[in-house]
Amino acid sequence: LTLKTALLSCQALLAAPEPSDPQDAVVAKMYMEQRETFDATAREWTKKYATEKQVDPVAGELMEMGFSESAVLKALTKCGGDKNRALEQLLGDA
Repeated sequence: LTLKTALLSCQALLAAPEPSDPQDAVVAKMYMEQRETFDATAREWTKKYATEKQVDPVAGELMEMGFSESAVLKALTKCGGDKNRALEQLLGDA
């Protein structure tokens, strides 16, 4: 089994699900009997686990210093987006 073969197998399973020959019987049952619930769960999990949250690079740098996202966004807003002034603001609040 090569990586290419494994990836092609995954692609085939995602492109054409086979609920009558499932990899997971519980999921297959939901797919066949509760399609709306299955679709809602799939959308939720895609959003939660398969999408990357976009973070402003300046905000990301400040959050990497250990400040919370809400505090960073508040400081950047108050300081007109200036990273150095926002950092001073964050350090002054600590």
